[in-house]
Amino acid sequence: MKYNNDTTNGFLIHVSAFAGLFFPFGNIITPLIAWQTLKDRSPYLDHHGKEAVNFNISYSIYILVLSAIFVPFTISTFFNDFWSWNNFGSINIDIDSFNIFGFVGLATLAGILTLVVIALTIVASLKAREGEFYTYPFTIKFIK
Repeated sequence: MKYNNDTTNGFLIHVSAFAGLFFPFGNIITPLIAWQTLKDRSPYLDHHGKEAVNFNISYSIYILVLSAIFVPFTISTFFNDFWSWNNFGSINIDIDSFNIFGFVGLATLAGILTLVVIALTIVASLKAREGEFYTYPFTIKFIK
């Protein structure tokens, strides 16, 4: 193993996930491309590529599930009187403390999840730079 090149490439595989900040699904596509081009060079790069891709796919699924919970919650809380017989067709936006705490709770959960993903990506990239094999927690193994 060429220690310096492999550790630098492993670092770049993990850091490439931050491309998701600039274009949709960049957090999956760029580590996938980097892994596909580098996986044959060493088992070290193959391991880090699989970990980065699996983690970012898992994270995307977690965000999708959180969004799937958030959208019906939004529709049902803001427009709950739209179909009632007394106010048929009129939009009554119902904002009370329960709804506000629900939105704050979901937003807080999404924010915490995003901060955890950023922190885990930084930790994985630093471990890869040091030459260690790192395994992300809470990851579904799509690619084995």
